[in-house]
Amino acid sequence: MPTRNLKKYLKTLSKEELIKHILELDKKFKPVQEYYQLYVNNDVSGTVGKAKKVIEQEFFPKRGEPKMRLSVARKAVTDAQKLGLPPEAMADLMLFYVEIGVEFTCDYGDIDEPFYNSMERMYLKALEYVESAGLLPDFETRARRIVDKTVDIGWGFHETLGDYFYQFY
Repeated sequence: MPTRNLKKYLKTLSKEELIKHILELDKKFKPVQEYYQLYVNNDVSGTVGKAKKVIEQEFFPKRGEPKMRLSVARKAVTDAQKLGLPPEAMADLMLFYVEIGVEFTCDYGDIDEPFYNSMERMYLKALEYVESAGLLPDFETRARRIVDKTVDIGWGFHETLGDYFYQFY
């Protein structure tokens, strides 16, 4: 349904009916619950913490072997982005994804090209996001630390991250 039609419909409802609709959505849909938790409770740290936990669990589970499902880890980032996190929180989460990937490689050894491609794309996306939000100085040390930790990693990973870093700094 076009937004225009929805807006027209919502204007016909009373305040009580609108409240009822919102409460129904909140009960039925987890993303709506998360959205209101973020904005009503101003709970940025809870939203970011939950996403970080999902990412970390894929690579460093408390029990069992790592599943290393990049799609699950990336989805945690994109789901958080859809909620409209503040720029600092979103940049933090994007860089965390790469940091965990680098840590995993350092602990377990070389992975494969698709893994490194995913990390490289997220790193570039994070730097682009940081630049567009005017936060480059705030994240320079962290972005450099990621590159520094990749010195001994193969597949051209270190070189690519280094190129991205020097493109922005």
